[in-house]
Amino acid sequence: MANGVGKKAGRVVVWILLSLLIVGLAGFGIGSFGGSASAVATIGNRDVTVQEYFRALSNAIRAEQAAEGRAIGRAEAEARGIPRFVQGQLATQAALDDEVDALGISVGDERVGEQILAEPGFQGPSGEFDRGAYEFLLRQNGWSVARYEEDVREEASRTILQGAVSSGVDVPAPLNDTLMTFFGERRDVAWRRYTADDLTVPVPDPTEEELRAFHETAEGLYTLPETKRITYVMLRPEELAATLEPTEEAIETLYQDRIDTYVLPERRLVERIVFEDQAAAESAAARLDAGDVTFSEIAAERNLALADIDLGDVTAEDLDGAAEPIFALATPGVTGPLESPFGPALYRVNGVLNASTTTLDEVRDELSRELSMERARRALADMVTDVDDRLAAGATLEDLAEETELRIAEIDYYPGVEAEVVGYEGFREAAEAVEDGDFPEITEMEDGTLLAVRLDEIVPPRRQAFDDVRVEVEEDWRAAETVALLTELAESAEATLSVGGGLGGGVQTAEGIGRDAVLEGAPEGVAARAFEMEEGDTAVIPGDRTVALVQLTGISPPDPEDQSTAFLAEALGGQLRQSFSSDILQLYTRALLAEKGIRFNETSLNAVHTQVFN
Repeated sequence: MANGVGKKAGRVVVWILLSLLIVGLAGFGIGSFGGSASAVATIGNRDVTVQEYFRALSNAIRAEQAAEGRAIGRAEAEARGIPRFVQGQLATQAALDDEVDALGISVGDERVGEQILAEPGFQGPSGEFDRGAYEFLLRQNGWSVARYEEDVREEASRTILQGAVSSGVDVPAPLNDTLMTFFGERRDVAWRRYTADDLTVPVPDPTEEELRAFHETAEGLYTLPETKRITYVMLRPEELAATLEPTEEAIETLYQDRIDTYVLPERRLVERIVFEDQAAAESAAARLDAGDVTFSEIAAERNLALADIDLGDVTAEDLDGAAEPIFALATPGVTGPLESPFGPALYRVNGVLNASTTTLDEVRDELSRELSMERARRALADMVTDVDDRLAAGATLEDLAEETELRIAEIDYYPGVEAEVVGYEGFREAAEAVEDGDFPEITEMEDGTLLAVRLDEIVPPRRQAFDDVRVEVEEDWRAAETVALLTELAESAEATLSVGGGLGGGVQTAEGIGRDAVLEGAPEGVAARAFEMEEGDTAVIPGDRTVALVQLTGISPPDPEDQSTAFLAEALGGQLRQSFSSDILQLYTRALLAEKGIRFNETSLNAVHTQVFN
């Protein structure tokens, strides 16, 4: 009897889970919208019913809300174009269905049955189709069996039409060849790299006027982004822990609690193979002594994995009667047969771990810091309510700094600013989120640190004063002058190439490079520039304190024998066919809509919107 009840309960649970699947697929059933209108749109001889529109729009809104993690109202949904998008989808579907009717396309009952039988939502606990569950779930969600099966038939028929329109697409050969050339073509390059070592005269020291002129003309180099001037109070566990000394009694108690960690007896790393009887164990031991087999081979003969025989590191107490001969081995080795709780066994010692003792004096400072940090974290957690109450009562951050252990500081914050406090992810999040007029709130970060921030001012982007960045300006000026002088050298060498000269010494080469290749030792962008050049062309390409004189020495078309080229051709062809098929189907459905016309019923649309958003 109890078993029967359990089966029934299990069946109910399965039906509930299957019901949820159907709800996700078909949306919620709906009742009357009032009035006699049953369609929100008509396309040709086909209607989009209010029920279809309600289900589709509800599912679309729920999907958006799940992605956003919040409710979405009617105004926001309409601003995003969600209702219009759903209407367009349903209108396109109706146009295709109307054309299916006109062409006489349909599928038989056998095809409909196959699709329904294969639907996981209609399968029972055994994995087979459950007719009772099928009918029950459809009724629960406002579907009749006939209507649902007709929908399955229409979808299958619509798929046949869509496949006929979009399949069999050939990609134009010129387009395919152009793309294959773009992605598969390769270049051979040679380049000579110029650095400061190539300058016969070092870069001269700049004058003050030159530096100031560089500072003025360097676009964007010395402009700070929009900055938040923030006042914050903060207290880290480490800071509070420095003021909290644990008692000697607490340190000793913690040491004793962990005595097994600090006082370790002598141990052995041991493996064990157990045998069915003494004779089998002695036979294995004799084979080992004779050198016929190894301990691991015996384990393999008995189909034992390492996990089956490994005992880990053990003490004498762990081994009972076998401890004495095992611990008598001063070095790794095999002993036995010896008695074990499971029968005669051979033991292999893989390592000898001597006894060790870590005294209290050796770990006193470590234990003291740990206890202090623990007390500090508890104290900080206890402070949260008190600080919250003070802020609620009107206390400022300055008041908190005077009345509590919280320390106060200021920072001009912008993404990328270098400051120790910015290393805290919690601080960065708070600084990014704080807005003008926000009330300071105390926040407990993951490590226990307390933080509260206040936005004092937003400073717009501004240029840094010359005196504040003079060191950086001089460094940047020297880099720019170095590149300018090296560019002159490279251009002079380039001029000799036109009259039969060479690149000079230290030439580097690379063959068969692609557009995204990175050439070691060459400035960034050499590969990309090579694909803009004709064979034999040269170019001077500046980099960071370096310049490269590059010559394109060869152009290779895509190699049809190369495996990567074949893979690229297949991938490009697939993407192009898919893109063309999608475009053709889209153009076809647009033509159907234009031919059949769309008539919307605004009253029915508004009725659905009222139901969905209320």
